[in-house]
Amino acid sequence: MDSQQILTLTALGYALVGLVYSAFTVRLWRTGHLRAPRSLPAAYLLGAVAFTALWGWAELLYSTQLSWAWLIAGNVVDVLRYGCWFGFMLALCRSSSNGKLPPGMAWLPWLALGLLGFALATQALAIFRVVAMEDVARLILISAMAMPVLAFVLLEQIYRNVTEDSRWNVKPLSLGLAGTFLFDLYLYSEAVLFKRLDLDALSIRGSVHALMVLLLLLSTTRRNDWIASIRVSQKAAFHSATLLVAGAYLLFISAVGYYVRYFGGEWGRALQVGLVFSALIALLVLAVSGSFRAKLRVLVGKHFFRYRYDYREEWLKFTQTLSGTHAPQDMGQQVVRALADMLDSPGGGLWMKSTGEPVFRQTASWNLATTSDKEDADSALCQFLASSGWVINLEEFRSYSKRYGSLMLPNWLQEIAQAWLIVPLTSSGELIGFVLLARARTNIEVNWEVNDLLKTAGRQAASYLAQMRATEALLEVRKFDAFNRMSAFVVHDLKNIVTQLSLMLKNAKRLHANPEFQQDMLMTVENSLDRMRQLMLQLREGATPPGTAVGVDLGTLVQRIAAIATKRGRQLEVNLVDKVLTRGHEERLERIIGHVVQNAFDATDPSGRVWLTLDRANGQARIEVGDTGQGMSEEFVQERLFKPFQTTKQAGMGIGAYESFQYVQELGGKILVNSVLNEGTRVTLMLPLFEVHQESDLHALGAS
Repeated sequence: MDSQQILTLTALGYALVGLVYSAFTVRLWRTGHLRAPRSLPAAYLLGAVAFTALWGWAELLYSTQLSWAWLIAGNVVDVLRYGCWFGFMLALCRSSSNGKLPPGMAWLPWLALGLLGFALATQALAIFRVVAMEDVARLILISAMAMPVLAFVLLEQIYRNVTEDSRWNVKPLSLGLAGTFLFDLYLYSEAVLFKRLDLDALSIRGSVHALMVLLLLLSTTRRNDWIASIRVSQKAAFHSATLLVAGAYLLFISAVGYYVRYFGGEWGRALQVGLVFSALIALLVLAVSGSFRAKLRVLVGKHFFRYRYDYREEWLKFTQTLSGTHAPQDMGQQVVRALADMLDSPGGGLWMKSTGEPVFRQTASWNLATTSDKEDADSALCQFLASSGWVINLEEFRSYSKRYGSLMLPNWLQEIAQAWLIVPLTSSGELIGFVLLARARTNIEVNWEVNDLLKTAGRQAASYLAQMRATEALLEVRKFDAFNRMSAFVVHDLKNIVTQLSLMLKNAKRLHANPEFQQDMLMTVENSLDRMRQLMLQLREGATPPGTAVGVDLGTLVQRIAAIATKRGRQLEVNLVDKVLTRGHEERLERIIGHVVQNAFDATDPSGRVWLTLDRANGQARIEVGDTGQGMSEEFVQERLFKPFQTTKQAGMGIGAYESFQYVQELGGKILVNSVLNEGTRVTLMLPLFEVHQESDLHALGAS
């Protein structure tokens, strides 16, 4: 190929680069890569594509005008293009939680900056001609070869550590970038080895870069938020495999370059370069192909190993997949994926027995269409799975059904074209579900080894699912227990309200004409109605009463309790030593203190004494309620008094003491009980003080 043909081919290639990447830049700009909020990877991507377009136009001008200035400009823009790609890939590797790179990759940005600085410095040396041009040219070639090597290292980190859900989005991007970096690595590694550029390869460099834009465009068209959907694993670690592959590749390129140098014809060299590059791209496509890897794994396992599976690796991977989720609703899909990965199956579904219904329904699916069809627990399929524990190979069933006896498959199962294997999930001898796997990516012989592995894995998966259901049932029981406990508190309060209304109705028969009694009766009904409204609100919103804790005057509260006792025909001796305030819910505190007082009245004959003393002690509010009643045994006080549903009263529920103890502890206080049988009881409530300062310290100083 003469020089004129090389220049023409080069100009056409770079013109194509300028056109397609300019159009790509406009598309990225119109899709919002510069709009707020700006994404760092999106900004780097836009910069890389724009600099690639400028690089194409600069190289086109150089190939048509052969101007030294356009050559330097093209080289500088090429370095900036690589800098943007470095920034794009490093930004993708950053953690989404703290925005930092993993510890093993923290040095890569500094390496990238150093390499870019070195590349720009070599261009400066070429501009100012500080050293001999031959030495400068060699430094430029070395920097040009090092940049695609580092780019390959970064690209490997993204593809190796990207999550499974993001790999679909990152495949075209990885292939497109790998194609551009691979060609540049080939071109400049051969130039470093032979101290000159291969003009034939250089002539098609622009065409190769223009071709790769199709793969980059595919990544941007799959999803509008394709960059945001790329998630790199938080456990991303640096691997040195890329450097080893790059070294081996350089040796291979040197051998190919030697052959091309001595045996290439006029057009043969450019054609060979194109063929080698195409073969390498095809190898990359095969490397990321799931079906190719599956076929290769089967081939190696079949012909080089006695057993198909490395059971240690399979079990570790299976267990890791099952334990990789913390959400119970995701456990079913994880079970399907774990079983499918063992046989390179692309999808599957899970059927489990419904709670309270003797049918199996689909509860999870992975790359398999969902269905609402049910399978009765006493059907032929479920009975066969429960009794035999076999893995049903549907392909074998269609060709030789006698092996499965009188088994009949349901119609909905036969309509699933992808259906391949049915794996039973048994726990403690009971069938709790089954997994339907889709046909594998390659032909796999389902022999005794596969059956044993799936049956064992199915039992392990069943234990996980059974544990998940047991945990959900336990949580449900706890919720009901909390609701029952709250209901018991409400019923206890309702009992007190009913007792109060019954007493009022009893007195109404003889005092109904008394105006004072009528006024008191209206106030009592209004108070009872208000308390019942609060109880309804408590049932609807939870066990905690509405409102916030405030300062409560215990003296006023105690006097109100004494007045209520007087109306009921009992006398409460009150001794208010000091004005005392505490923090809490006023009505709840009144109910608790009133409960203690009422218990004292219930345990004391009308001829006995019941007293209440309010004072301060040890920096706390102290409420002492004493009586001369029947008392309690020490064993009852220590073991049963503050337990729910434990009481000494025939008609009691044992809830009031428990509620009082819980609330006083919640406020930061405590309850002390001193009781002697047939002598009486003294209950002491210790509550935190609520101090109110009428004047500040500044006022006190001013007064002095």
